[in-house]
Amino acid sequence: MCGIGAILDLQDRPLESLESHLRLLNRLLAHRGPDGEGTWRHERGHVGLAHRRLKIIDLETGDQPMTDGAGNWITYNGEIYNYLELRRELGESEFRTTSDTEVVLRAYRRWGPACVNRLRGMFAFVIWDAQEGRLFAARDPFGIKPFYYTTVDGAFVCASEAKALLPFLPAIETDLDGLKDYLAFQFCLDGKTLFRGIRELLPGRTLVAGKGATRVERYWQVQFEPDFDHTQRWFTSRVRDLVEDSVRFHLRADVPVGTYLSGGVDSSIAASLAAREIGPDFQAFSGRFAEGERYDESRYARQLASELGFRLHEVVIGADDFVDSIADVIYHLDYPVAGPGSFAQFVVSRLASEHMKVVLGGQGGDEIFGGYARYLLAYFEQCIKAAIDGTMHAGDFVVTYESIIPQLGTLREYKPLMQQFWREGLFEDLDARYFRLIDRAPDLGDAIDWSMLGDYSPFDTFISIFRAENVGKQAYFDLMTHFDFKTLLPALLHVEDRVSMAYGLESRVPLVDVEVVEFAATLPADVKFRDGHLKHALKEAMRDFVPASILDRRDKMGFPVPLGEWTKGELRDFVLDTFAAGRDRAYLSPLFDAESLLERESSFSRNLWGLFSLELWQQQFHDRQGYWSSLREERRAEPVV
Repeated sequence: MCGIGAILDLQDRPLESLESHLRLLNRLLAHRGPDGEGTWRHERGHVGLAHRRLKIIDLETGDQPMTDGAGNWITYNGEIYNYLELRRELGESEFRTTSDTEVVLRAYRRWGPACVNRLRGMFAFVIWDAQEGRLFAARDPFGIKPFYYTTVDGAFVCASEAKALLPFLPAIETDLDGLKDYLAFQFCLDGKTLFRGIRELLPGRTLVAGKGATRVERYWQVQFEPDFDHTQRWFTSRVRDLVEDSVRFHLRADVPVGTYLSGGVDSSIAASLAAREIGPDFQAFSGRFAEGERYDESRYARQLASELGFRLHEVVIGADDFVDSIADVIYHLDYPVAGPGSFAQFVVSRLASEHMKVVLGGQGGDEIFGGYARYLLAYFEQCIKAAIDGTMHAGDFVVTYESIIPQLGTLREYKPLMQQFWREGLFEDLDARYFRLIDRAPDLGDAIDWSMLGDYSPFDTFISIFRAENVGKQAYFDLMTHFDFKTLLPALLHVEDRVSMAYGLESRVPLVDVEVVEFAATLPADVKFRDGHLKHALKEAMRDFVPASILDRRDKMGFPVPLGEWTKGELRDFVLDTFAAGRDRAYLSPLFDAESLLERESSFSRNLWGLFSLELWQQQFHDRQGYWSSLREERRAEPVV
């Protein structure tokens, strides 16, 4: 796990102050790699690589940028878990180090761009291809590791974090299409970011830069092709084997590995399997709030730790932590994504970093195996519609409404959402209904001046993903989970990466594994969602490892933050003062009233969080134009090297 950067003049012209530019990239990425740094620049001065290192594998000889001795150079971030197997395939005698970095470099030399199809892990890397005279870059299939890029004055610049690219932009401006995406979903779609001029390389893509242009291509795509030839027992056994195997691979490291443990199903799976592999020295890290059981899963985490005999470190998170940390959280995120859980995870990452350099996390289970209560809500509506229309057994609905009814207690906390969802549009087309369910923009009402944001429609991009060709139309459940897998999961992985790397901590996510994901995409909807049981296939597969009291719990939380309670009490002045500082933002309507927003906020609503984190982002980056300009001036002032 590291920080990477690269600069290339697309016309092969020597770049002024290239070395100082590379050092600037490293300076802004220093938190990602506290164990070392390095740069490389071509003798002609038209291209260079930057690297900050966090030592996890090959602690002695894995420094970067690294060369293969034939003119190719790499800067790489991530972990290739099958690096030992690839090393043997490539020939042990070829290697000068024991690092997975060299495996990637030599795999590229052997197989060229097709090497990405052989890598099992999380990665983002850039290789200078000496023979082709170009940069080749790639990002893992799921976007676990970040990659951002821009082109300014004919120079291509890329880095692990968007903030490292800001000094290279002529100005810091908001991307209005990205902002409309954010207001709808609290994340951006299709490679957009909130910074105009900065793009995100989408998961499962490669990028080639050189000879006057950049080109992006897809190399991996999940295919939803249900397998109707096997039994429930076979699917359960196969899921168990694949998840166990993935956890074993994810434990490969030359330093100790622990886990995050919230007490939820997915983190409990990762912790349980890892603890069985590591033994009594295993450690896990958890956070909780003191505002009552609605915000506290710690009893489940403690139960698992007690039953398996490992050490659990806990931190109690309070409103004062929010005040102290939230500006840093937004800075490290680069721009706001997802919900306020990023703040809580930031605090737990700080705790974990005091004991470990590597932790496992449980991200991915909900999007891959179907764990969100909204799936149950949306599916229930469509089952009722199908029963009324007489199309229940037409192929689209493999779960009946009769079987779903006993599971509706899961929706207890979602009554306000249900009231709003069914207020209008009942029984519309599937795509329109799911969009309505996840679209947060209507809740913002007259707080936003929508006329300032242009004609772009997030719904159009939503449809292109929701109705993608890689998903069969016979299962509504697959359409919903696929959209979240392609959009929400990368946003959550964005958070996972930034809040851990803020403390030089590597977070690994064993459920987000190619073999696990590809197999899960073959599970029929009635296997994943049997009788309305969310995440049924994964839970059944883990019966031998995780207590039933955790697997069968119906009070799913997802690390909820008591922001609504805090902002009506001890954080009220802090939040109102923050909003007051940005009262003249162009995207805010003259009718926006922060006090009214606070009063209307329910316990688990995210309207307040969405606008509050957006305001903090404006303060961190847009209002500090002078700071970023000073970095630009520093690099321009340095002599040509």
